[in-house]
Amino acid sequence: MSQAALAERLRSDTPAAATDKPLLAVNNIEVIYDHVILVLKGVSLSVSKGGIVALLGANGAGKTTTLKAISNLLRAERGEVTKGSIELEGERVQDLTPNDLVRRGVIQVMEGRHCFEHLTIEENLMTGAYTRGDGRAAIERDLEMVYSYFPRLKERRGSQAGYTSGGEQQMCAIGRALMSRPKVVLLDEPSMGLAPQLVEQIFEIVKQINEEEGVSILLAEQNTNIALKYARYGYILENGRVVMDGEAAALRENEDVKEFYLGLSSTGRRSYRDVKHYKRRKRWLG
Repeated sequence: MSQAALAERLRSDTPAAATDKPLLAVNNIEVIYDHVILVLKGVSLSVSKGGIVALLGANGAGKTTTLKAISNLLRAERGEVTKGSIELEGERVQDLTPNDLVRRGVIQVMEGRHCFEHLTIEENLMTGAYTRGDGRAAIERDLEMVYSYFPRLKERRGSQAGYTSGGEQQMCAIGRALMSRPKVVLLDEPSMGLAPQLVEQIFEIVKQINEEEGVSILLAEQNTNIALKYARYGYILENGRVVMDGEAAALRENEDVKEFYLGLSSTGRRSYRDVKHYKRRKRWLG
């Protein structure tokens, strides 16, 4: 086969999705804190338009740092991206201010449900629209949209946020992000501290928002099982590096992921005592 024919064959075999530019692309970034502490070591990932991508790993793996690098919140903690690039719709955005990133459609929902405790639920939601300039009527429509996804918030709209439950505060934080009309939402540990039934409910709503509003989601989560249930693609971080990535369905069936992150193996559930030496055995690290 000639080189020209081979090239044409390869082009015809390339899925259309592979040639599409991602909405969000993180390209081989390194992050350093206090000018000396290397936290992220060449992290690359992408989020397609309308996609849900999971960023998985244990506590301290670098998930939150990755999200803060994207939303440019590192400088408040004496951190900075020293190598690589971050692009939104093909344009470099890592030098923009957090405020400018919000205007461009990148919103982070922080770990720990950071609501303004002294404000009501509705006042919290309205703070999410502060960058918008499309008029009161459009903002009111979006407020009703948020209430349609989170009916509980409508019931508690006049309640002071600091006196609502953890689940209600998490709903409020996600709803506030929606009020900015985002292109991509960075969700940091949304399941933390919540009952399993409530976690499932919130993830179902996130999936619905993704499908109906077209909002892309980058989800940092320790709960690998729930994250891979709702995500379409996943990246696994360890010690500031991506050690595995793939379609969510494939990761769920991967024996290493089952054993080291889901607590399962081909012989059933494993105890921590059985897998505590896994770092020396990980096949993907070689």
